[in-house]
Amino acid sequence: MVQSQNSIPAFDIKQQYASIEAEVSTAVLEVLTSGRYIGGPVVESFEQQFAAYNGVNECVVCNSGTDALYLALRAFNIGADDEVITTPFTFIATSEVINAVGAKPVFVDIDATTFNLDLEQLAAAITPKTKAIIPVHLFGQPVDMTALMSIANTHNLIVIEDCAQSTGATWNSQRVGSIGHIGCFSFYPTKNLGGCGDGGAITTNDPEIAAKLRVLKEHGQKNRYIHEEIGVNSRLDAIQAAILQIKLRYLDVWNQKRQAIAFRYQQFLNQVPGIIPPQELNGGKGVWNQYTIRVLNNKRDWVRNQLQERGVNTMIYYPRPLHLQPVYESLNYQPGQLPVSEQASQEVLSLPMFPELSEEQQDQVIYSLKDCLA
Repeated sequence: MVQSQNSIPAFDIKQQYASIEAEVSTAVLEVLTSGRYIGGPVVESFEQQFAAYNGVNECVVCNSGTDALYLALRAFNIGADDEVITTPFTFIATSEVINAVGAKPVFVDIDATTFNLDLEQLAAAITPKTKAIIPVHLFGQPVDMTALMSIANTHNLIVIEDCAQSTGATWNSQRVGSIGHIGCFSFYPTKNLGGCGDGGAITTNDPEIAAKLRVLKEHGQKNRYIHEEIGVNSRLDAIQAAILQIKLRYLDVWNQKRQAIAFRYQQFLNQVPGIIPPQELNGGKGVWNQYTIRVLNNKRDWVRNQLQERGVNTMIYYPRPLHLQPVYESLNYQPGQLPVSEQASQEVLSLPMFPELSEEQQDQVIYSLKDCLA
């Protein structure tokens, strides 16, 4: 491998746009010319295509992944005095929506290998107040949904899949977002399927839930100016829908490129001392929104600085688990209570990962990491 001095970003969305610029420009101009900027046939068409892609009957788009989670909780009437179990090792959107509907987040520690919910600890956290579970398919790696659904069905709990980082991932050949009662997606620009702004979607096979979601996201109105309940304004712009329609056609190819990069990282990093590369569960096929290693012996920050000096930019997801965030002091979680999440937050380092990452750039990442750990 030949070391290059070119700086490598942790992610690069400009190259992807350049590859489809002509298609995007045409589609956006068609929307602008149509005068249908909110709703309309482009939005409806994308909903149908995204539902078909994920193997579900219904898709309801909204303006962010956060709103998708919020609306999902609202659709199942989860609120005051209810508890919702989720992971502390994720972006705060997953838990803040639980608070937003008046419910209480209950955090369960993660598995050290996958960074996803530790399902052995999940059952012990269920109480008579538990109404739902929000598993997060973190970094694009699916949770063991067979085991999770078994637990949920035993206790009659709603499962809301957080698929923000995992569009296209599968568990036993079934798309995430189609296994639980409802799936929530983000189209933030850095996601595997990312727009040119915020956006989100909700998938389900329940037509009644889909109908309720459509009312909730439109100010609680089924018929114009007749408001049946308190809703919100959460719509996906037609321009974003037009862009996402184009990108959806390329998503599987882009995900395959991510998988190839992850495989190559694994080949060269699997036996490197001082780090633990990520692992996939049998039955799961991830889409590698992030390729996140663990750096041992309290060297994560030092390694990150060394990589940056060598032109390799990295990210830390996440430097502090949710149960120890200041906003959750009232829940009285103590340091050491969820030790795997706490240790992970001190060790995780996400290497450059995007479909256009060249082999030369991959070599620079691998060479630089081996060099600074030597």
